[in-house]
This record gives sequence, structure tokens and C-alpha cells, in this order.
Amino acid sequence: MTIDAPAPLRTGEVAARAGVNIQTLRYYERRGLLAEPVRSNGGHRLYPPGTVALLTVIKAAQGLGFTLDEVAGLLATGRRPHPGPDLLARATGKIAEIDRKIADLTAIRATLVQVVDARCDSLTDCTCPDCPLPTVTVTARPSA
Repeated sequence: MTIDAPAPLRTGEVAARAGVNIQTLRYYERRGLLAEPVRSNGGHRLYPPGTVALLTVIKAAQGLGFTLDEVAGLLATGRRPHPGPDLLARATGKIAEIDRKIADLTAIRATLVQVVDARCDSLTDCTCPDCPLPTVTVTARPSA
């Protein structure tokens, strides 16, 4: 008894199963995230069944905040005969990046709360007492 290999998938099938659009598949091919698929006699792209799983991994990595360049690097590392601890290092770096963003957003939020509490009414000519924003007076330009 022989076991047949899974049949290759056409573009629409891969896109539907992975929950992406066809343009995303082609873009990932151009970026080198997906290998260029073989073509049928009629010119249709034929992807190996593992492409759906690879797309799922790519989308999951993006969901964790990795850019496509970072994902490409991680995939390249994983394809080496002896991959290193690259994911661990990049994940650690991503956590530090997220922590910095959280700190920045927390500071922005605190300032906005002060603006709301002070009932600021203008960015350029606020009349509220103790305005937390630096104020500037904008004058009209003289007509030419």
C-alpha cells in the first residue's frame, strides 16, 4: 500500500485556509518569506500543503509585534542546519521594545488626563488655569 503525498494547493485554496488574501501570498513571495511555487501546465501557482502552516506562523509572529523583516530573519535562522537561539534573543528585544512603548504611552496618557482635568480648550491659546501643555500664541501672517 502506498501513501500518496498531499496534493498541492492553488492560490485561492492557500489564501482561504490561511485566512489571508491572494495579494498577501504574492507579496510574501516577493519578500522571500514563501518560496516561489511551481506552476501547473496551465500556469497556476501550486503551493505545497505546508504553506498554510507557514503562513499561520508568519501571521502569529506579526501578531506578536515582529515586522516582516524580523520574521524573514527568524525564518532564515530556522532553516539553517543548526539554528541558534535567535528567537529567544529577538523575543527578549521585542519585550524591551514593548516596555518602552508602554512607558511612552503611559506618559502620553498621563498628560492627556491632565489636559482633560484642566479643561484645556486650545492647543495654541488655552485659557484654562495651570495648563499642562506649553502654550504658544499663533498670529495671523501679514497679507502680502
